Amino acid sequence: MKKTMYRAALIIIVASLFFINVHLFASETDDRIESTAKQSYVFKTYLKGDDIKIQSKDGVATLTGTVSEESHKTLAKETVASLPGVVSVDNKLEIKGEVPAERSDAWLITKVKSTLLFHRNVNATGTEVLAKDGTITLRGEATSKAQKDLTTEYAKDVEGVKDVKNEMTLLTAPAKPVEKTTGEKMGDKMDVMTDKAKSEGTTIGNKMDAMGGSIDDSSTTAMVKMTLLYHRSTSALNTKVETKEGVVNLSGKAKNAAEKDLATKLVSDVYGVKTVNNTMTVE
Repeated sequence: MKKTMYRAALIIIVASLFFINVHLFASETDDRIESTAKQSYVFKTYLKGDDIKIQSKDGVATLTGTVSEESHKTLAKETVASLPGVVSVDNKLEIKGEVPAERSDAWLITKVKSTLLFHRNVNATGTEVLAKDGTITLRGEATSKAQKDLTTEYAKDVEGVKDVKNEMTLLTAPAKPVEKTTGEKMGDKMDVMTDKAKSEGTTIGNKMDAMGGSIDDSSTTAMVKMTLLYHRSTSALNTKVETKEGVVNLSGKAKNAAEKDLATKLVSDVYGVKTVNNTMTVE
């Protein structure tokens, strides 16, 4: 009888210690999720002006507070969702002010700015974006003809944009125009212009990548997802994105080989991306 009681007591003690350890581990994970999110590149760079509160319980992260625009709401969710230990994200963030009507000029301006934002080979902060009846006008400064042309192509690839007028001025002597072949695909044009921008040393992204030598993987994953979402040529892709030490792995489905190649090229031009492994299957 005494042995039975002893065993029962021992089992209770062991079980109690187990649940205490599990609870402590879960609590530590939740604390880490909250602090890591706030210290992420995305939160410190793009969301620093927003009022975002993060609370995690058993891996379920809840976001509350306010953000300046819809894209920030999505970006915050994608960044937190990519953190280790996060099971799901309950996004309760609210948008300050009036939300632009879909396909309106104000809506297009926001979309174009968001599309340019994460690409290292264009100068998003130095580019003014205007819109009238679906036609986008770009102003500001470009460090080369290649960078100017690439900015045009990225803006054209935003859903709802009818035309793009690029009035950006060049800071350096005009470079030799990019040669275009008949029937040239969008992905090929972007590839040529991106390579040219890199060779001419126009990338402001090099400075940012060097500064932070360091863009965390969760931020990179979020920026890649947002990039694919905002480009109309890849917005419908069923793509899974994972990042480890700057190496981005893309998986899922693409309609054709050209769409798959374009996804690789667009992702390669995102801050923090060192290389891209694209294992997407073509339907």
